[in-house]
Amino acid sequence: MSGKIKKAVLPVAGLGTRFLPATKAVPKEMLTIVDAPVVQYVVDEARAAGIEHIVFVTGRNKHVIEDHFDIAYELEETLRVRKKDAALKDLQATRPKAGTTSFTRQQEPLGLGHAVWCARDLIGSEPFAVLLPDMLMKAPKGCLTQMVEAYKTHGGNIISVEEVPMDQTHNYGIIERGPVEQDDTFTIHGMVEKPAPGTAPSNLYINGRYILQPEIFDLLQKQGTGAGGEIQLTDAMQQLMQEQPFRGVEFKGTTYDCGSKAGFLAANIAYALDNEELAKEISPLLQKLMG
Repeated sequence: MSGKIKKAVLPVAGLGTRFLPATKAVPKEMLTIVDAPVVQYVVDEARAAGIEHIVFVTGRNKHVIEDHFDIAYELEETLRVRKKDAALKDLQATRPKAGTTSFTRQQEPLGLGHAVWCARDLIGSEPFAVLLPDMLMKAPKGCLTQMVEAYKTHGGNIISVEEVPMDQTHNYGIIERGPVEQDDTFTIHGMVEKPAPGTAPSNLYINGRYILQPEIFDLLQKQGTGAGGEIQLTDAMQQLMQEQPFRGVEFKGTTYDCGSKAGFLAANIAYALDNEELAKEISPLLQKLMG
């Protein structure tokens, strides 16, 4: 019914002020979860969903991200000489194939909608995914994979959502949904960015994964500022909703907001416990710390 989703946008231009001073010289996307930077997990999720080309929307002092996804000749040769084959294999697995990544600059911090718009020429006239690199999605089947499956059936625009307590809805973009159908998807009738307390249409928040049609770019180009004085992607999606269908997929898994210190630490613990050898070491330490 629908064409393949081949391209994805990763907005990585944020300043990471909640992690200062750590992020003064190191991009927040390069902070590590166990032994890999946050952005690597998100790229792996995109690849697992069949994404063939990733567009990174960067900002100043983000060159380390580009270096991470490049070849490191000296390091690889050193590992090869020292016969550290396992480490070399792991390192090479993180490197995308030539020509499958692009980097463009968001020169001013004008919001998520503006960051997505900055990728317009690299995306062109085809549907694409957006993955927020702060949000780490942990599940046997990746969040974007779940969404791509829904897209193959329904087409249109697909948004991933999950529940949040009603008293926290004012912190998120919240959707208004229709009845849940047999494949666990549902029509989205509306959405609002950070609704005032007590006014949210549901307790389902947009958790940082999108499949969008290219017509969103024309709307973003004309979009004025919204919540927080920024160009909001949610506002443009609301306009597009008047012309195209939007469908929601409730993510089956656990989301860690690595843009917050608590979420970042929780993700480190969760992924560390997934490693059998590491779990043996840290489980007693965690129990001791918890008293």
